[in-house]
Amino acid sequence: MYEIVKAKELTTNIYLCDVVAPRVAKYCEPGQFVIVRMGEDGERIPLTICDYDREAGLVTIVFQSVGASTMKMAHLKEGDRFHDVVGPLGRPSDLVSEDPETLKKKKILFVAGGVGAAPVYPQVKWLHERGIAADVIVGSKTKDLLILEKEMEAVAGNLYVTTDDGSYGRSGMVTQVIKDLVAEGHQYDVCIAIGPMIMMKFVCLMTKDLNIPTVVSLNPIMVDGTGMCGACRVTVGGKVKFACVDGPEFDGHQVNFDEAMRRQQMYKTEEGRAILKYQEGETHHGGCGNCE
Repeated sequence: MYEIVKAKELTTNIYLCDVVAPRVAKYCEPGQFVIVRMGEDGERIPLTICDYDREAGLVTIVFQSVGASTMKMAHLKEGDRFHDVVGPLGRPSDLVSEDPETLKKKKILFVAGGVGAAPVYPQVKWLHERGIAADVIVGSKTKDLLILEKEMEAVAGNLYVTTDDGSYGRSGMVTQVIKDLVAEGHQYDVCIAIGPMIMMKFVCLMTKDLNIPTVVSLNPIMVDGTGMCGACRVTVGGKVKFACVDGPEFDGHQVNFDEAMRRQQMYKTEEGRAILKYQEGETHHGGCGNCE
């Protein structure tokens, strides 16, 4: 059992937990993820590691309450425990394997959309600890949905915040900020974009036109996290890959986003039934004949 020593709501339906998991904290690197289960028969939930403290043996996870299992997770509090925390899984960010002195010569841009700020943060922090400054764009629909702004500001070279509705920071999509920065004379050697699939798709379309190599993280399409279920199957450069074991990071200009987003839709009906079953509790009779 893995104790939760900190649990809080960052903003509407987005939560943070610090979990005692010494072995994961000891070996994890930015870009990797864990699988958590609340009970012996609970759903396996893959979540990117947002932060870690090797000395204290803690890992930080951030999740959005979107399905039945994460709705239950939202009620966890300090002192509660996860039945399982498995990891670190997936391949670390490519940045981790590069020579820091070489990285210092590169202009790096991170683009984080919504909850994507959580997996972006450990990479920017890792660079900052090695004296490498990266520009970071953080976008959200509204100011109220913005997360980790202060934490990101402490480690980013330059932080650009934008909201779709203009309620805070710049106004508009993250792609507009990329366009503006390039127009202002900023030149980037690589872009790392993490967020909703549709956001990553359009970031990649723009950076391809701007000739900026781009890495994306396909953690949004992972389900089982071990390559067994096939839910995160994706075509990259014409070859079949699985986000959880071959990634989650890939060359964004090679990813078939349209195919990946179609696959995401295949699981929405089943997830919807699970949400109804959870919300209705004992009153849920399954009379539609489709819930079993």
